[in-house]
Amino acid sequence: MPQITELFDSFPHDENVRKIVRDEDGLFTVPQFQGPIKLLQHENIGKVHFPVIFEPSKFAPPMGVYESQFLRLEWQKMNFRQPFYHRNADVDEMSYQVYGGRTLMTEQGSVDLRPGDFSRIPVGAAHDNCGREEIHLLFYVHPEITDCGPVDRTATFALPPYEGWESKQVAEVLTNCLGGPECDIAASMNDETLILKHAEGLCSADLMPVLRAPEDAQGTTWMYKGSDVWIGLARGEAADGAASSERTYRRHRCCEEIQCQIKGSRTVVSQRGIIKLAPGDFVSIPVGVAFTEIVHEKSEHVVVLTARPAPNKAPLVGKAEDSTVERVRQLFP
Repeated sequence: MPQITELFDSFPHDENVRKIVRDEDGLFTVPQFQGPIKLLQHENIGKVHFPVIFEPSKFAPPMGVYESQFLRLEWQKMNFRQPFYHRNADVDEMSYQVYGGRTLMTEQGSVDLRPGDFSRIPVGAAHDNCGREEIHLLFYVHPEITDCGPVDRTATFALPPYEGWESKQVAEVLTNCLGGPECDIAASMNDETLILKHAEGLCSADLMPVLRAPEDAQGTTWMYKGSDVWIGLARGEAADGAASSERTYRRHRCCEEIQCQIKGSRTVVSQRGIIKLAPGDFVSIPVGVAFTEIVHEKSEHVVVLTARPAPNKAPLVGKAEDSTVERVRQLFP
């Protein structure tokens, strides 16, 4: 009966962590009760998939991955200018650059984003994108959001913001409902030069920072923290699974954990099943479910903790296999 350590945590994530020593076989054994007591039958976790490498296609709007009234996670690929400048009336809009290059133009400055960059557009700020065979993730979250990751560089006032840019009248759309479709509340035309020149008068503290995890960082680097949502980047080195005395499971008592595999492959081992993740796979681990991972090759994934449920909007493409005692022992010989 191998013994493992479980970290039973709260939210915010860095408070009230309880360490529990457990029998690993027992963790994956469902109790059998006599009499009227009946346990609920829960489905195994499943995964959603979107590509992490650009392939040409017709224009398409962002694709919803997970969505609730408190969090909206989208996947988008671009090789074009966005059709309009956008303002959020209710949320901050964060992004993670997955593939290719993208010029982000905002009233808080303009910047060229490359894979691994995080950015946050504050609520109310006008913004547009010029993508070049690129893919990025979008996170819409109610403020207040705190930047807590390492600052790599800062957006600047730039005219032109990119080569070939020409000033013109542009559409500007204001939305609520976490930036979702058919949530526009006002639309108008504006001079793009006037929008971008807003950054000219800002002090450096008000220009948009670009956050990035150090190249040698291991574990999770938290980039953004809010009252209900945290966003970060996790890295791990290849390992076949630590000895049981060093093996750690984690269980969130009041938040879900959404993961998006960016590089490498991992196997998530949980009380709701065992599932292998390749680049482009998303998985959501429910509240109260213990889980660990096996990293098969150098790995990188985006982590989102949400204190409120955020169901998948995109269809599942795969289901986890049952996490029986026998199967777990095969994974951790």
